[in-house]
Amino acid sequence: MAEQPTKTSRKSEQGAHAKRRDRPPGPRFEMRISTKYAPHEPSEGKPLTCTDETSLKPDQLLELYRYLKLTRLVEERLVNLYRQTKVVGGVFRSLGQEATAVGTAYALQPGDFITPLIRDLGAVLVKGIRPRDIFAQYMAKAWGPSGGRDLNIHFGDMGKGFIGPISHLGDMIPVMTGILIGARMQKKEIVAVAYIGDGGMSTGAFHEGLNFAAVQRLPLLVIAEYNHFAYSTPTSLQTACRDLAEKAAGYGIPSHIVDGNDVVACYEVTKHAADYARRGGGAVLIEAKTYRRKGHAEHDDQRYVAPDEIEWWEKHNDPVDRFEKYLLEKNVAKQDKLDEIVSEVTRAIEEDCAWAESSPLPEGEKAAYGVFDNSIVPPAFRPPVLEK
Repeated sequence: MAEQPTKTSRKSEQGAHAKRRDRPPGPRFEMRISTKYAPHEPSEGKPLTCTDETSLKPDQLLELYRYLKLTRLVEERLVNLYRQTKVVGGVFRSLGQEATAVGTAYALQPGDFITPLIRDLGAVLVKGIRPRDIFAQYMAKAWGPSGGRDLNIHFGDMGKGFIGPISHLGDMIPVMTGILIGARMQKKEIVAVAYIGDGGMSTGAFHEGLNFAAVQRLPLLVIAEYNHFAYSTPTSLQTACRDLAEKAAGYGIPSHIVDGNDVVACYEVTKHAADYARRGGGAVLIEAKTYRRKGHAEHDDQRYVAPDEIEWWEKHNDPVDRFEKYLLEKNVAKQDKLDEIVSEVTRAIEEDCAWAESSPLPEGEKAAYGVFDNSIVPPAFRPPVLEK
């Protein structure tokens, strides 16, 4: 039988409750959305460039430009390969939103981790994955990172801090909290970045992962890409929030809104958030306002997009054009220097694409290995009954 509380213990318990009731409440949480680097209207109708306030040096700015052009040109080559039927599966472009992936990833330290979405090729390239690996992966070649077992950027490289994404959007946020818990146990001061789209933020896994990161004060940066569509559904039809950054308030963490087409702003806001998280501040949500100028994949004809909308973004708010204008206006480089960078990138893509195309397809039997841990589960070969 359970021991009954004595009269004295009941009194002391009641006193404790009374003290808790009398204790002044803690500071009320206020929504903390920083709009320092949010999009703004151009002054006097001038074309948009990039933010003037930056800690980046000229050589770093030129390296950023190289990654922007590399991302766009790699994807253009992938489209060409796709139309030649050399790509297995679909091609998922980041046209119009390259600055978000490149700028945010560039702000990280080498030991930090990322888990991108299929449209965050720029972040993967910044983390050190070569274009030849991307081409071979898309073509399901034996020399590709997954040996032909998977497609697009569904692979990873732990040594480079790149955790491959899966198609279940939102699920990688809880995975990254596990990476950070492991790092904490090993006393490693790393930051992890999980990319998510406006549609993926409506999934249960997103909220569970962010809640855990907030409670544990994990150094997790969630880059929420507001690109106006979740596949073909406009953002306004799948979330009631005007700004995705508002969702951070439910978890008591700070958030930022950044111009996702300004690569310098993306770098600066991520650098600030990473420093904050690394010092023990905990999780941060960064909403990048950008626009997806291509469909969900190359097979998507975008008939759901309003007339002339894509053309307007291409003409008035292209991230590469904006950064080129910035570099020229600030005398970071002359046009011939930018042309030299593009030529170098083009040559590298030609070489890497040729290497990937020359790669053989995987042998059927070898492709069965490495899917599971073969020390525990034997390879899954084609059943003999199906070979007849």
